[in-house]
Amino acid sequence: MATQTSPTPAGAGSRNLLRTCPLCEAVCGLELTLDSDDRVTAVRGDKHDPFSAGFICPKGASFGRLDNDPDRLTEPMIRDRATGTWRIAGWDEAFDLIAARIPAIKAAHGNQSVGLYLGNPNAHTVAGTLYAPALIRALGTKNLYSASTADQMPKQLACGLLYGDPLAVPVPDLDRTDYLLMLGANPLESNGSVCTAPDFPGRLRALRARGGRLVVVDPRRTRTAALADEHLFVRPGTDAYLLLAMVHTLFAEELTGVATEVQGLDEVRAAAADFGPETVAGRTGVPADTIRRLARELAAAPTAAVYARIGTCTAEFGTLTQWLVDILNTLTGNLDRPGGVMFATAAARGIVRTKPFRPGRWRSRVRQLPEAMGELPVATLVDEITTPGEGQIRALITVAGNPVLSAPSGPRLDGAFAGLDFMVSIDRYLNETTRHADVILPPPRPVQSPHYDFALLQFAVRNYARYSPPLVALGERPSEAALYVRLGAAVSGQPHNPGADFDPLAAFDEFVIGDTLQRAGLAQRRPELLGGTTTEQRLDLMLRLGPYGAWNGGELSLQTLLDNPHGIDLGPLRPRLPEVLRTASGKVELAPELLLADIDRLRAGAANPPAELVLIGRRHLRSNNSWMHNMERLVGGTNQCTLQIHPDDVSRLGLGDYAIVKSAAGSLTVPLEPTDSIMPGVVSLPHGWGHSGSAQQVAAEHPGVNANTLTDDSVLDIPSGNAVFNGVPVSLTPA
Repeated sequence: MATQTSPTPAGAGSRNLLRTCPLCEAVCGLELTLDSDDRVTAVRGDKHDPFSAGFICPKGASFGRLDNDPDRLTEPMIRDRATGTWRIAGWDEAFDLIAARIPAIKAAHGNQSVGLYLGNPNAHTVAGTLYAPALIRALGTKNLYSASTADQMPKQLACGLLYGDPLAVPVPDLDRTDYLLMLGANPLESNGSVCTAPDFPGRLRALRARGGRLVVVDPRRTRTAALADEHLFVRPGTDAYLLLAMVHTLFAEELTGVATEVQGLDEVRAAAADFGPETVAGRTGVPADTIRRLARELAAAPTAAVYARIGTCTAEFGTLTQWLVDILNTLTGNLDRPGGVMFATAAARGIVRTKPFRPGRWRSRVRQLPEAMGELPVATLVDEITTPGEGQIRALITVAGNPVLSAPSGPRLDGAFAGLDFMVSIDRYLNETTRHADVILPPPRPVQSPHYDFALLQFAVRNYARYSPPLVALGERPSEAALYVRLGAAVSGQPHNPGADFDPLAAFDEFVIGDTLQRAGLAQRRPELLGGTTTEQRLDLMLRLGPYGAWNGGELSLQTLLDNPHGIDLGPLRPRLPEVLRTASGKVELAPELLLADIDRLRAGAANPPAELVLIGRRHLRSNNSWMHNMERLVGGTNQCTLQIHPDDVSRLGLGDYAIVKSAAGSLTVPLEPTDSIMPGVVSLPHGWGHSGSAQQVAAEHPGVNANTLTDDSVLDIPSGNAVFNGVPVSLTPA
């Protein structure tokens, strides 16, 4: 296929174009058919993509419906607070209003009076990676929040402490491993998470076909668990006990085989001493003999990997669990080893960390919760808005996020947002969160934006790069990158149009390019950068400076990717731990004080009797958080907001078709879905629903309930501040 360097103008007739799917972490290649009106009429998997090889899921197959959604906003919206009504506004008017309000709030109450929330889709966009930092700097606030502390922060904190860099996350070498132990993950429905692997189901089947073994530990018999060689039920929130008992067994039976430079081995041995299999069996629901067998199998396998995801991250001991995952991989000699867990080599080079990671550099105003990676726990956002005093958040910006449905104690946030002095949202929808905004700035259609997976390719199971240029011209509207830059200027009080010939986006990019070249020692002989936009020039610069780049002994540049629109296979993962490490010791630091101290909390928790009934979340194959419920083909069937419950619990509690489920935070009336695929004493409700009264037509017809009505924002994973959505004690009564 010919190089795609620029959008095809409207009216050029039906044509097929290539695109990376931006809807989840699998980065699958798509082949799109666009008609003469630039509407996507068909979507197929790109069979020539060397990474995804034609794989496509129901979300990717619905890309065209999302791109053409009639409820998608196309022009700025301004809300009249007096009447609660919305009207369409021009771009200049929208930015003028922001420039009038937010700088005034900052002047009156200080920089900390403005907060910023970044939603999950930011990780899937070029603009979210390259330009969100500019907005953060323009705001000058420490009140930064994101979906990370409702998701993967425990993993990143643990890796930051072990390896010195929270972005140094080892992933299972899926295509070469002989044994995979998976906890709290369901990639047959999520497509993988913090482990970028298109066709994850096919890769797991291939593992088994070559004689490997897949063991899944989960409170539900998920689709992934049903595929496995073995599924073990575990009580929600007890994964850390299980893994610590496996560590205990490896030491007790002298099964360790550490193959990397480490420090803290004796401290880890001491931490596990009190957590033998018999000690934790009653707590976890996994028999002691099974725990020992798992440890022995892991140690005996030719190659092995332990992988744990959101079900374990969003639990009371999420960071300990993620730490123990890497401890097990290290003790069995599988860290940085083919077939074990390895670090991807991302092609585009960004800012390289030079100092060891250090969390807790500042704390939140109200609850004194520590920051991690520059952000505060989203669980305390509501406190910072509703608690009077110096530093109270009075204005808020949300970008591609719906925290009313995705953050803990959603109803409290809903009320808090209504009391803000001013709010701005960059979002494609009028939804449960953005309905509180004074201004909504809609990004372009996905086909109008470039796509390169800066964030996700850091966690890929094979080294790979692919760039998708915009497929449809922007017309008169600003790009997504320009939205960030103009918003940054507005919150700084700068005029939106200081001169007819001045382009704020180009000026910002030129500054970044110059600074990057200066740091790289190339400023005196600035090379020519390829790209039809300054955004593309920045990508070209990052590729040339990257590990495969033309300025680093390789050949990769933007032109290389344009000449290979299906993507480029850069080879299997390779051992590279020494170049990844940023610890003060230059070794893997197995025993961070912060995590050893949290062992005491784990030990104390073992003394508390377990709750009779606990709530967990669940993934849907045809859903991604709260923003894919407005397409008919993605709702209905198994993608419904029901409470899964074991039939024995239905009988024991005398329940009918509906039940009232109560927690310390709130209550809901929910339809029941009895199934023996969930262990007794556990109920499961998907997150991201609760669209009653939505402006999105399909979502309003399938509202469901907001699971975060039941999540208590006062209960956190202490080291990371991550919200706890799994293992929430609840009670059920007949409705």
